[in-house]
Amino acid sequence: MSARILVVDDDRDIRDLVAIKLESAGHEVVIRPDGSEGLEAALAGGWSVIVLDVMMPGMSGIDVLRAVRERGDRTPVILLTARGQEKDIEAGFAAGADDYVTKPFSPRALLARVTAALG
Repeated sequence: MSARILVVDDDRDIRDLVAIKLESAGHEVVIRPDGSEGLEAALAGGWSVIVLDVMMPGMSGIDVLRAVRERGDRTPVILLTARGQEKDIEAGFAAGADDYVTKPFSPRALLARVTAALG
């Protein structure tokens, strides 16, 4: 099942790793390097899943997620972040995340979570 996936992360290596893994599974991947560009792309719509870093310069992933949810967009969002404390995870889900993956992460496990989000 091919899906259109938006990946937003300010770390080029992470973006590339995620994109390669998702593309190898047959998905179309669009990457954005920061929260502002990620929000613009997310609001344009047409995504099957959004993979979103939390800590980015300018606009955080939590802010992006809140803005997406405030528009009524229910696209599945997977937060991919180094912030792994319980309060951070709770904040991610409270903002409307569908899943939460902490860095360092397994690309295979992330692909499995994307697949699950696709239903």
